[in-house]
Amino acid sequence: MPLTSAIKDSAPESLPNDAGNQSPRDGAATRAQPTANGAKDAELQRLFDLVSDDFTAVNTLIPRQLTSDVDLVESIGHYIVESGGKRLRPLIVLLGARLCGYTGNNHVRLAAIIEFLHTATLLHDDVVDRSGLRRGRATANALWGNAPSVLVGDFLYSRAFQLMVELESLDIMAILADATNVIAEGEVMQLANIGNADLSEEKYREVIRCKTAMLFQAAAHSSAILASADDANQTDTDMIERLRDYGLHFGTAYQLVDDWLDYAGDAEVMGKNVGDDLAEGKATLPLIHTINTGDPADAALIREALQSKSADQLDAVCAAVKRSGALNYTREQAQASSERALEALLGMPANEYRDALEDLVHAAVARIS
Repeated sequence: MPLTSAIKDSAPESLPNDAGNQSPRDGAATRAQPTANGAKDAELQRLFDLVSDDFTAVNTLIPRQLTSDVDLVESIGHYIVESGGKRLRPLIVLLGARLCGYTGNNHVRLAAIIEFLHTATLLHDDVVDRSGLRRGRATANALWGNAPSVLVGDFLYSRAFQLMVELESLDIMAILADATNVIAEGEVMQLANIGNADLSEEKYREVIRCKTAMLFQAAAHSSAILASADDANQTDTDMIERLRDYGLHFGTAYQLVDDWLDYAGDAEVMGKNVGDDLAEGKATLPLIHTINTGDPADAALIREALQSKSADQLDAVCAAVKRSGALNYTREQAQASSERALEALLGMPANEYRDALEDLVHAAVARIS
């Protein structure tokens, strides 16, 4: 029987007003909310605390929307959404809406939609990449297999679009539908360039715009659109465009920091194995820059590693990347994107939510240390 026919039909739920009536699964999802762990995590936690009531509502809504007559859907769905991710994209939705003066509660539903879209892409990514570890835990495909992971990803996409309908905003639906399409294109672009040692920096930046930055952009953009739909709200076109640009540049900076960490970080910080991108044949910015500007012998080493999709020479590759100055270059590019994100906020209302979005940029780049 097709998965879609097995999904339980249910009337649209009202948004939770408090966390007092949570089921055990609701509580599990709430516990997945990021918690402070060290100075950097404490700073991030402070940003979540600013919208703690909103996040409690998001973390209550998410498990309620994972119900299905198919046990495997619930098992995999709960496993992946409770896996301890930072949930930065829904945080941007909540902060962006509040920054624009939104006083309703549909921003909670929008934040859950963004998280479902993100989680669906993770399930599909891990199958394509044959990943066994994410966020320090075994991936869903490692535990249940590829086919169930892909199908539950499809379920999450479909549930996200069901929730979009409940928002009753064609503008938001257009933003999220376009973003979903672009993300899929980004995945195909990345797949088509596996093992390509001649990938240019320009084309690589297009991959990360589509694959990573786009959902951050959609989160920020749609939060402003949601606020502007309120007749009493003063959100104008300039504010909408500024938040859209903030999301784009933040997402770019975030991915470039990840690229840096893959050759200078460790598995505990990253939640995945160091060198995974190399083993998958993915040419990221540190490798591209080393090939273009490094010593010919170092460039040849990296070309061979990418083309053979092997991390056997990971230590030598990391040394070559450092010698070429590629880590410094990647850091500079991440910082440049973060500065553009901060510039986009300059024309926004000066309040605690704008401050939080600025601090979020600093927290993302601070992972480079």
